[in-house]
Amino acid sequence: MHPAAKLQFARIADEFARWRAIPEPERPPAPAWWWGPAFELRDAVGPLPSNWCRQLRLPDGASFADGTRVLRQTLAGQTTLPWPYDFSRKVASTDSDVRDLPVQPSDDSAFPP
Repeated sequence: MHPAAKLQFARIADEFARWRAIPEPERPPAPAWWWGPAFELRDAVGPLPSNWCRQLRLPDGASFADGTRVLRQTLAGQTTLPWPYDFSRKVASTDSDVRDLPVQPSDDSAFPP
């Protein structure tokens, strides 16, 4: 297994544990950036470290494939995804009322005629 994939999975296992600790009514949807590693390592049979098993609520000795299955089940069926800066909290507002950038005046001087 590539060390970068392992490092990315470690980060996601930490995020997953923090995400699961949030009470469900306040928990945002699972983030889309979990999809990549969840599919990249879906066939990896190597054992997960014990602390990652605990973070993903899996028994010791579970494989990376088992861990990615937990992530894929979390993501399956979601119809919305959080913005990266909203992750780990639920936002009551809509995207358009707080995230749209204000209209900027046009500066055509950058483009000569």
